[in-house]
Amino acid sequence: MSATLSARPRESAGADRVALPVRYPDVDSPAVMGRRAWWLLGMNLVIPGSAQVLAGSRRLGRFGLGATVIGWVLVVVAVVMVITMGTTGFLGFATQPWALVLLQILIAFYAVLWIVLTLDTLRLTRLVRLDAAARAGVGIATAAMLVLVGGGGAYAFMAAGSTNATLDSILAGGPAVPPDADGYYNILLIGADSGADRDGLRPDSTAVLSIDATTGQAMTFGLPRDLFGMPFASRGTDDDPDGAVVDTMHELYPDGYDGHLNSVYTEVEIDHPDFYPGSAPDSSPGIEATKDAVAGALGITVQYYVLIDMGGFEQLIDALGGVTINVQERLPANGDWDDAGNVVVEPDFWIEPGVQTMNGHTALWYARSRYTTSDYDRMVRQREVQEAIIRQFDPATVFSRFTDVMAAGAATVRTDIPRDMFATFLDLAMKARDLDLEKIEFTPPTVDPEQPDYAYIQSLVTQSRVRPTPEPED
Repeated sequence: MSATLSARPRESAGADRVALPVRYPDVDSPAVMGRRAWWLLGMNLVIPGSAQVLAGSRRLGRFGLGATVIGWVLVVVAVVMVITMGTTGFLGFATQPWALVLLQILIAFYAVLWIVLTLDTLRLTRLVRLDAAARAGVGIATAAMLVLVGGGGAYAFMAAGSTNATLDSILAGGPAVPPDADGYYNILLIGADSGADRDGLRPDSTAVLSIDATTGQAMTFGLPRDLFGMPFASRGTDDDPDGAVVDTMHELYPDGYDGHLNSVYTEVEIDHPDFYPGSAPDSSPGIEATKDAVAGALGITVQYYVLIDMGGFEQLIDALGGVTINVQERLPANGDWDDAGNVVVEPDFWIEPGVQTMNGHTALWYARSRYTTSDYDRMVRQREVQEAIIRQFDPATVFSRFTDVMAAGAATVRTDIPRDMFATFLDLAMKARDLDLEKIEFTPPTVDPEQPDYAYIQSLVTQSRVRPTPEPED
């Protein structure tokens, strides 16, 4: 009786060895062990956890398979969200702070689990039972998979963290605001220079980017730095009949500013730092005063600002791999001329006419060059560089240079656009890429900056916002 009972387990074990050659291989056959090793590596790569279920610890294998299934479910959910929400809607959701932190946790978990499963799979191959060629091949393949998948996971982890940190650094934490009464978001664009030869930060170019909140159609209104006598917009705080409390430029200059546009920022920052006490932490009195000056000049509401530091252009453009610009005329980089047009200091180099891809240093001087052309020409060139940078922000370029681009962007851009508006503006930006950018420059001969007709300027702005009446459908 006992002999019969004891024989059954041995028979069952023998049957298992026949039925499960991957778990019970012929260890004395290098050829069999070699084929088995490659199968195990392939299974671990395609379905992590399956190698352990068939040839190792079934508990570890089931855990790995469960995690793999959950991972694929999450991928399917993401695809469905992209289909239903659209790419921009999904990106807006996926770039929420909590979503990026959760993504980092998931990436770290799956990367560590996959490394553990891969190393365990290597143990299950029993390298010592393979011939020399198979042993070397399996070892190299395993190392390559660890580098590619593990390195890819590490890069994705850092990219998610970098995105979160950069968005936190650039975007503000304030509340979102609706478009203006005409259905536009109006963003003050300031090109400022804080180079080594500058005392503090000096606004060099000023424009407003006006975006239709429905269609994404965008237009820019360029204002010259020497625009005189702007009527500052009121913030509705002029409620002290005795004028004892003055904390906005509208109250200080109710009949218009006695100066030029490019001096507003500096005057407020130096002489009236207590103005605009309710400014957001991501703004400043000088920025808010410039908002009011531009809003008053154009007759619109300015909701946000974006300040682009020209000094940081070089780093950002190099991170993007350069920008392509069609140079219209020969321009000097640096140098000095006297009033008679004679060269006092030879330029470092000349930027020649024609289409060319510029590195950061050349593009910076293309935007900065002030001799041989007018300030109005320089203002246009600065916006050309800004537009070239935007064009360069295609997914392939950003992905391939992600870390450098994020770091450069954080060092170059300041804004009070709240993070909650990121998805909205991302969606509008995607729409705007397929539309022509309209431009109105309030420079001579359209406008005399020293004696501007603000009623005329505001009428041009109003006319530019008139939407064509849609044709009736048949």
